[in-house]
Amino acid sequence: MGSVLDYVLLVLGFVLLIKGADFLIDGAVGLARRVGVSDIVVGLTVIAFGTSLPELVVNVMASLQGKSDLAVGNVIGSNTANILLILGVSSLVRPLSVQSNTIWKEIPFALLAVIVMGVLANDRLLAGGSSDKLALSDGIVLLAFFIIFLFYVFGLAQQGAIELEDVPSDGAMSVSRIVLLLLAGFAGIILGGDWIVDGAVTLGRDLGVSEAFIGLTVLALGTSLPELAASAAAALKGKVDLAIGNVVGSNIFNIFLVLGTSATISAIDFHPDRNFDVFVSAGAALLLMLSVLFPQKNKLGRLPGVVFLGSYLVYVFFVVGRG
Repeated sequence: MGSVLDYVLLVLGFVLLIKGADFLIDGAVGLARRVGVSDIVVGLTVIAFGTSLPELVVNVMASLQGKSDLAVGNVIGSNTANILLILGVSSLVRPLSVQSNTIWKEIPFALLAVIVMGVLANDRLLAGGSSDKLALSDGIVLLAFFIIFLFYVFGLAQQGAIELEDVPSDGAMSVSRIVLLLLAGFAGIILGGDWIVDGAVTLGRDLGVSEAFIGLTVLALGTSLPELAASAAAALKGKVDLAIGNVVGSNIFNIFLVLGTSATISAIDFHPDRNFDVFVSAGAALLLMLSVLFPQKNKLGRLPGVVFLGSYLVYVFFVVGRG
């Protein structure tokens, strides 16, 4: 049974996480103004990396301990929650305008990430292998895709750069303040996320559920809380590009960087039952793409947000029923 301290840290973790996300958004907006790049680039890189750190830490630890179900479930579950839960909540806070580049390039890249992971993991089904796993070579392939994504983002930053003289000097945040806000935001997210995950795992084990269940639900939700806090805070502040960029970037980071790094540390066994969860994650990315095209082009409104949240609840109930 977990100690009282585990559950106290769980509550304190939420406080740190929310405040850390607030600091991170403010620092990221200040950084965008200072260096002259768009909010979407900052969301796809700085914030996406910062909010994906909990997944990275959890997966590295899971790989070192040989906990394959936790590693795979954490990434797949987090990506599904990022779209259906986080963008669902964010769009209810404020309808999210979406750039054409995001619709036709970044969201498809996130969908491609899920497909590549599914192909690499299904050795028996697709290549006649003796077992299904993400081995060292698969991890290298995933990391190679991550490098390609970084080149794309750097190109996007150059194309979308604004002249620094166009940024009002009185509206620019000082470098020291930006650094302090980013460091405080990252620290709050990482520490808060760690406490939340530890408390959530303890809770899950006290309830007597499997590692696969913990990975897909408890860990996935726990490590997705930074994305939820950051995207909701961005939506409240009217920085919708940060909200969208954070989620899409995090999903790409989670598979190509987090899972790629985990596979290079230790081969990750892939259970055939996870194929359904991969299918749901891919379906969520496809649903996101369709939802920002219809009924209102280039906008994720409140109605799709309700559909996202409803779909996520159905999926969670299914996972609970599956055990």
